[in-house]
Amino acid sequence: MNILYIGDIMGEAGVRVVAKVLPKLLGEKQIDLVIAQAENVTGGKGINKKDYKLLQGLGVDAFTGGNWTLYSKEIHDYLNDPREPITRPANYPDGTVGKQYKVIQTAGGAVLVVSLLGQVVGRDADVAMDNPLQIMDEILENTKHVKYLARIVNFHGDYSSEKRVIGYYLDGKVTAVIGDHWHVPTADALVLPGGTAHITDVGMCGSLHSSLGVKLESIIARWHDDKRNHNELETEGTMQFNAVLIESDNSTGLACTITPIQKTFTT
Repeated sequence: MNILYIGDIMGEAGVRVVAKVLPKLLGEKQIDLVIAQAENVTGGKGINKKDYKLLQGLGVDAFTGGNWTLYSKEIHDYLNDPREPITRPANYPDGTVGKQYKVIQTAGGAVLVVSLLGQVVGRDADVAMDNPLQIMDEILENTKHVKYLARIVNFHGDYSSEKRVIGYYLDGKVTAVIGDHWHVPTADALVLPGGTAHITDVGMCGSLHSSLGVKLESIIARWHDDKRNHNELETEGTMQFNAVLIESDNSTGLACTITPIQKTFTT
């Protein structure tokens, strides 16, 4: 099957980028499943139900999560509902809102989707969370008797070493391990020796000439003058779309290819 994983959709600009690019890609690439990182969709923090439904209407089938996923409380009931295709990181402690993973039904069969947080993630670095490798051990053990067409793991973290390690740790056990959170695409997309597609960071959808989607002037003032200001999202100018297309073997559940898709255009 052909699986498109879309990097962090950053605010309203990111939604506009997806609206412009995704419908055409669906026709060109014969895509069977679209998964998108949704933790920055609504104002850069989480996703609300309106944006969730909007993106579904544009062709997104499932949503992964990160450190802002729990920010919008109105999405919590969707996180708890196994029928709603949106995940929060599986390695949050017991008692956290939401399911550890979701199963997405496609025309060809079921796909397992898991999100994980790295053990160091920005200002949440001191937030207690479970070991992501051990949590994946548990999930794979608990689902080992289920036949999935594919198993997609999203790893949302800061350390490149941690992102690389979990890719190789899960090599041959899952279809793909897709890193994000940096909003900057890396040049290391490949199928690992055991058949798992991997990229350290898939990048983002939103403003290109910005600091990860935030207006440069506010970020420069923060770094140059130590100003304690709020992020102001960039909504104009050149935009970027970053994703990876994974072709998997339905008989093995492993990857055949992983291809970065990077587009820019001016609004």
